[in-house]
Amino acid sequence: MSDSPLPPILPSTPPPGDDDPNLNSAASGQGPENAIEPQSVQPVAAQATAPQRPAVDPAFVSIGNLFKKIQGEVAKLYVGQDELVLGTLTALFAGGHVLIESVPGLGKTLFVRTLGRILGCEFGRIQFTADLMPSDITGAPVFDMQKSEFRFRPGPVFTQLLLADEINRSPAKTHAALLEIMQEYSVTIDGTTHPVPRPFLVLATQNPLESEGTYNLPEAQLDRFMFKLRVDYPSAMEETEILKLHSQQIDFTKRLESEIRPITTPEMVNKVITLCGRVRVEESLVQYISALVRATRTWPAFHIGASPRAGISLMQSARTLAAFSGRDFAVPDDVIQIALPVLRHRVAMTAEAEIEGKNIDEELRAMMRGIEVPRS
Repeated sequence: MSDSPLPPILPSTPPPGDDDPNLNSAASGQGPENAIEPQSVQPVAAQATAPQRPAVDPAFVSIGNLFKKIQGEVAKLYVGQDELVLGTLTALFAGGHVLIESVPGLGKTLFVRTLGRILGCEFGRIQFTADLMPSDITGAPVFDMQKSEFRFRPGPVFTQLLLADEINRSPAKTHAALLEIMQEYSVTIDGTTHPVPRPFLVLATQNPLESEGTYNLPEAQLDRFMFKLRVDYPSAMEETEILKLHSQQIDFTKRLESEIRPITTPEMVNKVITLCGRVRVEESLVQYISALVRATRTWPAFHIGASPRAGISLMQSARTLAAFSGRDFAVPDDVIQIALPVLRHRVAMTAEAEIEGKNIDEELRAMMRGIEVPRS
């Protein structure tokens, strides 16, 4: 990391509706009591070496505080689903995209709309169907009668937070068009490139493969997603809270405007993304990430292992988790915490393992237990 200090990521005056001075005091190096704690206990070695590390840059302390404020705002309207919230925010600030596997009705649209309001970003939604064409999502040229020429009409993909609902209900050519935009951050029509606005996050939902009328996404396309998150039914307590929050027939748009305050801007999000990329990762941790990815290619239960892109995603997301914890350095727990969402969709079970009823997550955990965790 550069010896020059990083600039504070937060403005000198809070965004409209942000009356909490702690966020700005953290950015100026004050208020250390507001730093977010790591989400899991650091390894013994990390604790032992922590006193010898340089002081954490105040900009990363402010990122930790910002993460806590976003979580608090989301919780006002969206109950539970901690893995979805953490995974989505990690992907956003790590420059990736998320594939969500869940049954309908678990509030994914509500979550994305709420997050868009909090971040000050535009929200869009595409319902994938069997007859959806690539031009329906990218946009297409239309003839302007007044000017007697064609002009490009942007499609719904030109937004910042995009919910691609039931992506596996469309044929391959349609969701392949979306996946190309996810990789290139632009649409090329008739030789002209049209960039999509940044930040750009795609949350694609997928029905369970046994559902009628679905298409299995090929491994090469699955690899474009940073995470695959599995969203399950809420607990009894969470479901009771959902009933209390969302059974009053109040227009949701009005509730967003009255109950949720924007606390960032797209420009601030882009700045945080850049800062997260500057979190330090020691050489021993880089070797550990490489060992995890390479082990998937030789594990007996897998006939397809993870690609090098998985290692890049794992390192990017570990950096982001470290920043969320107020640190400018990553530790092994950051890697371990996010390894399953990064790897589970990039490996495939052998036929024998499927017949025996083995589970991908359980096999990944067993594989990870056999790899030595770095101690420095």
